Amino acid sequence: MPPHEKNDLSGRGWVRRHSDPILSVADAAAWEKRLLTTEEAEWAAMLRAGAAVAAAVEEDSREIGGLPPKASLLVLVGKGHNGGDALLAAAAFLDRFPAATVSVVLVFGEEVMRPLARRALETLRRHGDRVRWTDAASWPKSASGFDVCLDGIFGFQFRPPVDEATGRLIEAVNASSSIALQAAIDLPSGLGGAPGAPVFRADFTYATGIVKSAVASSENVSSAGRVRYLDLGFFPRTGEPAAGAERVLLPSLLEPLGRIRPAGADKRTYGHVVLVGGSRQYPGAILMAAEAAVRGGVGLATAWVPDMLVPEYAARLPEVMWNGWPTVDTGFLSPAVVPKILESLTKATALLVGPGLGAEKPTTEAVRQLIAKSPCPAVCDADALRPEVISAATGRAAIATPHAGEFQRMANGKSLRDFCRETGIVVTLKGPRTRICDGEEEYFSFFGGPVLSRGGSGDLLAGLTAGLLAQFAGDLVLAATQAVAWHGQAADLLAREKGQVAVHTTQLLDYLPPVLRRRS
Repeated sequence: MPPHEKNDLSGRGWVRRHSDPILSVADAAAWEKRLLTTEEAEWAAMLRAGAAVAAAVEEDSREIGGLPPKASLLVLVGKGHNGGDALLAAAAFLDRFPAATVSVVLVFGEEVMRPLARRALETLRRHGDRVRWTDAASWPKSASGFDVCLDGIFGFQFRPPVDEATGRLIEAVNASSSIALQAAIDLPSGLGGAPGAPVFRADFTYATGIVKSAVASSENVSSAGRVRYLDLGFFPRTGEPAAGAERVLLPSLLEPLGRIRPAGADKRTYGHVVLVGGSRQYPGAILMAAEAAVRGGVGLATAWVPDMLVPEYAARLPEVMWNGWPTVDTGFLSPAVVPKILESLTKATALLVGPGLGAEKPTTEAVRQLIAKSPCPAVCDADALRPEVISAATGRAAIATPHAGEFQRMANGKSLRDFCRETGIVVTLKGPRTRICDGEEEYFSFFGGPVLSRGGSGDLLAGLTAGLLAQFAGDLVLAATQAVAWHGQAADLLAREKGQVAVHTTQLLDYLPPVLRRRS
């Protein structure tokens, strides 16, 4: 039984219930107005936001070794609720770090602050001399000596332009090389202003309650940094999920994968994936993909590779049934091998083609034939992401896993949603904001980060996707979204324990189990 069947939901239904809409600034303001109808409701939401931001800063700082006990926090505070969130985050930060200190810049002064922001100000003042206060006019030209800077100047009601004094403050913080972590609350201040105008450059943007479309946009990566969605309960988990064509994936999407498996299950219960890849020039990709499929819980795995690779791979990963094709020149896949691979697919439940295959014309033709004739839903990755192969996959059950350059090559100028709608292919578009699209909705994953910016990360994702697809009886959207969310959350755990730099790509596999074993 696939893990999601206990919920009596299709894969798409499960994904919708475990994702929240990404809204424009105007729609987010309207949603909050309908939801937070009293001042006390707004205050309760601000308290949750402040606590969530403080916890997230502490967690994300682990990627650079964590914060020292005597951490120093710089907080830039505007006059609205965004500033209130920042002040409450600072108070929660001081509670979490008893020896820490906070420097607060009241950018526009105390007199113009909104009532709830003033209430937050009084909450922080209870920490006494651990807090220092100043304003933008008296701020020095450089910002140094701080471990963290929190940006709470402008919220989503920002109207450009940024005034001169605030602009100088933002530029001074951006120019500092000594602030270890810069974080924006909800939106980086100045985002949406004129080209060249000052914009706070965040390492992380903490989207409190609702992700705004501006920070989800790939065009704003340089200012918004990595997005963390802090779920404050604005979208109830009962009944139908809130509508939205763009949605953010939640950690709970993976909950079925961590359940106890049925006592009567055997290896056939969890699918059979067939993987095709590898060449003399690129021997490692298919091995990484196969290991990811196995670690993703698939019951059976068969791999087709150049015959020269079989002995070593069988020794390194004996769980997989390794088959070799005759090596010619670079070891490319020949169309003559396609009938044998198709024969092995008669009892399979998913196919992965592409990792490490190479781009020789005979190989591309073999892949085209394989995709066109496969009885199984397929995952096309790497060298299978060519227009002639994608043409063969059109109208069939298929997932494509391109990065931006590969997508442009195969989509010929079409937008992501138009391409998926016209071809019927589910696309996992990899990048700083990985998106999964089925032609109707786009699901954003904000899990993971620069630790994935190394060779082989995509091969692991492709293998994980294919392994889950084999288990889910062809449920394309469920397999694609769960693979991306699992891959990204494992990357987060890897970076927090080992850092972003001195790691092997395949170390990510060791962090797949703890993702499923976490309990909220």
